[in-house]
Amino acid sequence: MLLKNQFKQALTQKQAQIGLWVGLADGYACEIVANAGFDWLLLDAEHAPNELRTLLHQLQTLAAYPVTPIIRPAIGQDHVIKQLLDIGAQTLLIPMVETVEQAKILVQAVRYPPKGIRGVGSALARASRWNNIPNYLQQADEEICLLLQVENTLGLKNLQAIAEVDGVDGIFIGPADLSASLGHLGNPAHPDVQQQIEQAIDVIVKSGKAAGILSADEKLAQHYLKLGCTFVAVGVDTSLLMKSAVNLLAKFKPQLAKPISDPHNQIY
Repeated sequence: MLLKNQFKQALTQKQAQIGLWVGLADGYACEIVANAGFDWLLLDAEHAPNELRTLLHQLQTLAAYPVTPIIRPAIGQDHVIKQLLDIGAQTLLIPMVETVEQAKILVQAVRYPPKGIRGVGSALARASRWNNIPNYLQQADEEICLLLQVENTLGLKNLQAIAEVDGVDGIFIGPADLSASLGHLGNPAHPDVQQQIEQAIDVIVKSGKAAGILSADEKLAQHYLKLGCTFVAVGVDTSLLMKSAVNLLAKFKPQLAKPISDPHNQIY
């Protein structure tokens, strides 16, 4: 039986989903944070050292837990998307989406013909349990959740039109790249950046699509939820490990204490 995409269903019902960014690129580490109880975990293949095999291992690990894995590929190309769907990903976050044309191509990439261009190779695919799920090809499209990441000024300019593309389930605002695009590199907390983010969230919510973002700052994350975001990542595994390690060492070797980066900057 094809697994229902609980995350997609929750977004449709406007139920807030709290997630964690996972960049350690290891199944064992991934399993540790799966125990915490997050609604979703983002497996990052854009900035973390992940490839198809490490992502497959993490998907297999997370299958034992009530958490939704979301994969962010390095680039939104159809051959990359095809492989990620075939190893069992049902939810994808595609970075650097700037135009309606890109959005429409990505919608096609996650669907089988005649509605899309996803290659039909289900006999080789973990997603279909190697053709052991009856009618997988007829059901798969409905369980795919496509999230697009808008993170520069061109993307913002086209945001309304991108949000109106049929087949797009949600739009994620990327504050780090957006701040750079707006001339505030390394400072996503800048008022100008925050103003653009709030306006973008408003556009997405009014379009009827799910809005998402990442913020390691608790107050800011709560603020985004109040603005209507329905999928919010509230931390990054590598940052949590680094901060805990630095703070622990400082208790015993204060002379080696290092400043912890502003949590506003822990936004991808």
